[in-house]
Amino acid sequence: MSDIDTTSSGKTACVIGAGMGGLALAIRLQSAGIATTLVEKRDKPGGRAYFWEKDGFTFDAGPTVITDPDCLRELWALSGHDMAEDVELMKVMPFYRLHWPDGTTFDYSNDEKELFSEIEKLSPADVAGYKQFLQYSAEVFEEGYVKLGHVPFLDFKSMLKAAPALAKKQAWRSVYSMVSSYIKNEKLREAFSFHTLLVGGSPMKTSSIYALIHKLEKDGGVWWARGGTNRLVAGMVRHFERLGGTVRMGDAVKAIDVLGDHVTEVETESGWKQRFDAVASNADIVHSYGDLLRTSHRGPSYAKSLKKKSFSPSLFVVHFGVEGNWPGIPHHMILFGPRYKGLVDDIYKHGVLPEDFSVYLHHPSVTDPSMAPEGMSTFYALVPVSHMGKMPIDWDVEGPKLARRVLDEVGRRLIPDIHDRIVTQFHYTPKDFAGDLNAHMGSAFSLEPVLTQSAWFRGHNRDDKLKNMYLVGAGTHPGAGIPGVVGSAKATAGLMLEDLAG
Repeated sequence: MSDIDTTSSGKTACVIGAGMGGLALAIRLQSAGIATTLVEKRDKPGGRAYFWEKDGFTFDAGPTVITDPDCLRELWALSGHDMAEDVELMKVMPFYRLHWPDGTTFDYSNDEKELFSEIEKLSPADVAGYKQFLQYSAEVFEEGYVKLGHVPFLDFKSMLKAAPALAKKQAWRSVYSMVSSYIKNEKLREAFSFHTLLVGGSPMKTSSIYALIHKLEKDGGVWWARGGTNRLVAGMVRHFERLGGTVRMGDAVKAIDVLGDHVTEVETESGWKQRFDAVASNADIVHSYGDLLRTSHRGPSYAKSLKKKSFSPSLFVVHFGVEGNWPGIPHHMILFGPRYKGLVDDIYKHGVLPEDFSVYLHHPSVTDPSMAPEGMSTFYALVPVSHMGKMPIDWDVEGPKLARRVLDEVGRRLIPDIHDRIVTQFHYTPKDFAGDLNAHMGSAFSLEPVLTQSAWFRGHNRDDKLKNMYLVGAGTHPGAGIPGVVGSAKATAGLMLEDLAG
């Protein structure tokens, strides 16, 4: 039963896709008195933050890092609630341990004294440069996240208005280039530029504005939801339903009907059909236009132009549970391979499956033992790979081989008898992203976050032609990652509430 009047407006909205952006938008709308229905294709909510339970282990599919928890707390505060009612956040320290093939390690955190000491260990001369980079990161955080992160860019004029401030911060330069202008040691350049990979961007191509992630983590910390990211998702669903929202699970949307310049009804595979005053899609942007809006002129026409854009790579993830506890392996590690730029080029440009790779290793049970049976540990090892448009290989054949190679590498560097210790394992490929999430070409992060595909150049939070059709999630402004999609929900909700009040 709702404890606030959630249907006072008499207006209705449908949000397609229960990913984190869709959930955040649904909560905002319901909190404002719009009777909101959330429709999800899969058997569980979360989108990319899906999860599996196997042999007593809990495996989270999606984001392992929660940053800017305040953007999430705000979703509860809108109706006078506290996120702590539904979600317990646990601090992760260090944020990441970086590990190179020669055995060098670097613990990355927001403990300034510790961080300076880690930098000094690798290159004493770079401490001063790092302080300058930190200042730069704080400035782009203010411009790119605080001022523009929740503002919809609906016309080119709004982009031009933001341009001088972005130009002043040399937004045309890449994150790697900007980091390199302050820091000389190559390992430290990698340590302070890899973050773009977490939102689907190449450090060598992604706008230096994304250096704001460093400031975001420094101020807000890095957190874990007890029980997994899936518990954050479950908490969001619980809160949405508490406010009176409706959730339809396991029923894929088949079509969004259009009449003139308005969307009218949403129809699902089960035959359910309902009319709404406004519709927002958290589904993949190409799928939203090319499939769901296929009966309108706007859908196929815009899908065609979207397909010409560049899309983020995909991911290959090996989930595995092992015997034993590993207190020496922190929650997050990055096992860098022998190459950095060359490897990034293979993934983003050449579309080849390289012999070497860098591994993002997630070990949640070291922070939260509930993720594994007693005396055992839960892991996932992730490697970025080209999307299927660039690399059309047969993942049914190549997947098991790559899984073996990834586990061999984790074994070589951290757990020598890994294959003897594995209790359960499975892997997730670009083909799965395409099938489960309708992700265009299996891309894991939607449109690539380059400057020419940012802000106004991304999918617009409100469609240009269909007056009551909206977008939320990674394909629209500001982009991927939890703060990105939650920020997109804030921008989109502002537009929807204004339009519905009109």
